[in-house]
Amino acid sequence: MLPSDLAGSDDSQASLPRSERAYQQLRSAIQAGHLAPGTRLREVELAESLGLSRTPVREALSRLESEGLVVNEPNRGMMVTQLDASMVSELYVMREVLEATAAALAARHATDVEISLLRDIVERDLVLAEDPERLVSNNRLFHETLHRCAHNRYLLKTLRTLHESMALLGRSTLAVPGRARGSYEEHMALVEALEARNPTQAEQIARRHIQQAYKVRLSLWVEEQSR
Repeated sequence: MLPSDLAGSDDSQASLPRSERAYQQLRSAIQAGHLAPGTRLREVELAESLGLSRTPVREALSRLESEGLVVNEPNRGMMVTQLDASMVSELYVMREVLEATAAALAARHATDVEISLLRDIVERDLVLAEDPERLVSNNRLFHETLHRCAHNRYLLKTLRTLHESMALLGRSTLAVPGRARGSYEEHMALVEALEARNPTQAEQIARRHIQQAYKVRLSLWVEEQSR
């Protein structure tokens, strides 16, 4: 069942169709970790928590299933997707390919103002080093801004879908000691490659950045599985 603080209606969602409202609230709950991987999703309980009928909840669950955030397991019903080692690997393979492509395109097409904005975002990492929650938010902003700097609507759409699935991974790799500093240095090197208008270098740095993130993610996954 959803936490009580998510059950209330948001003014910004009040005018949305009920199925869209259910979809957005459930997706947000999954991404925030309120509905953890493996959680059973019962229509009756979710409908009661959201203050909706079962039909829009069923439609929302179907949409989430098509996006990979929810899976319908035989004999178990709907549940939040649990990732295994191969699925984690597949996510990072795709992320490496797409992020590297975005970086190369950004080196060609981003405006000077956009690149300057990316530098400002990276520099905020140093200020936010002692504030993990805001640091994670700033990291997300950096990558979302980089994606937009590629100026390719189809790549942007694909990256958004991928990053919704990344929410299933749980806590950020920035929580691992030393990773925040490494991420900052990798981001700064990428910005410098963009400023130099060097697509090849930008692509290589982006690939290494995701590869490093994957190594840390894998160590976190192994640690969590051993508990």
